[in-house]
Amino acid sequence: MVTYIIRRLIAAILMLLIVSMVTFAIFFLVPRLAGATPEGMASRYVGRTASEETAKLAAERLGFNDPVIVQYGNYVKGIVFGAEYDYGPGVETCPAPCLGYSFITRQPVWPDLLDRMPVTFSLAVGAAVIWVLVGVGIGVVSALKRGSLFDRAAMTVALAGVSLPIFFTGLISLVALSYGNPFSIFAQGGHYTPITENPIMWAYNLILPWVTLAFLFAAGYARLTRAGMLDTMNEDYIRTARAKGLAERVVVTKHGLRGALTPIITIFGLDFGLLIGGAVLTESTYSLQGLGKYAVDAITNNDLPKVMGVTLLTAVFVIVANLIVDLLYAVVDPRVRLS
Repeated sequence: MVTYIIRRLIAAILMLLIVSMVTFAIFFLVPRLAGATPEGMASRYVGRTASEETAKLAAERLGFNDPVIVQYGNYVKGIVFGAEYDYGPGVETCPAPCLGYSFITRQPVWPDLLDRMPVTFSLAVGAAVIWVLVGVGIGVVSALKRGSLFDRAAMTVALAGVSLPIFFTGLISLVALSYGNPFSIFAQGGHYTPITENPIMWAYNLILPWVTLAFLFAAGYARLTRAGMLDTMNEDYIRTARAKGLAERVVVTKHGLRGALTPIITIFGLDFGLLIGGAVLTESTYSLQGLGKYAVDAITNNDLPKVMGVTLLTAVFVIVANLIVDLLYAVVDPRVRLS
């Protein structure tokens, strides 16, 4: 088991290194290959209206004239140890971990990400709890009652949940349950209370985004769980467990559901990692100031360092989530430990 964990940790570290290379290449190497000049790239930092001489000076001081490998080394060094940006008019300090410095807001990117992270993390965790419990639960019941009215109704609703986009269901929920009508029992969008200040208001302000986001994911999990349970419940070891006289509850939960969990865990790791990186549509629909909304605003303002920071942070979340999934495999399926 220890060897398995060490292998997965080494793989995660190597993947983080590859992600940093790809991120750097997308934002620095690809523009150069497309014909962008060092002065043109430096103008993003000093402004499009800067003189040609100012842009050349900024390109030299920011290292855009250095070889690509040197620029990548400085990029990684900045993430680990921090960086200083000498762009001509002044020197800006970006403490570690330096994921970039926004010359539009005159602020390092990492503190901004830390400020937005609790909103996205609260949204992702609350929605994940709902969609896993509801989706897996409905999938199990549908598999056990295959062909029943409940099964057909549940799968119809699941199909609708998978098909409807989040911005549609989000706007419908706001109109029907929030904005000044007789059924307005939920808070309007744009409100967030930290859980450390008032846990009740924290949950109240997020319950509608949670349910809306969970409806989308729970639908897919219900269909996936149902398919997995139908395959698992026909296995020989399930018949053996029943022949031994085990209670049906034990057969379903300990033997059937456990065997169907592997693909669910895989999908959950990817979904949760991406969601932590920024629930773009949900946060935009409900005006929540999280990482997704932060990314949209950065793209709108052409703020390259912010876009890079969110991209790298999202990749880190996905890699960490998949590392946790790999470790959970060993718990759910003993064959993974043996391999």
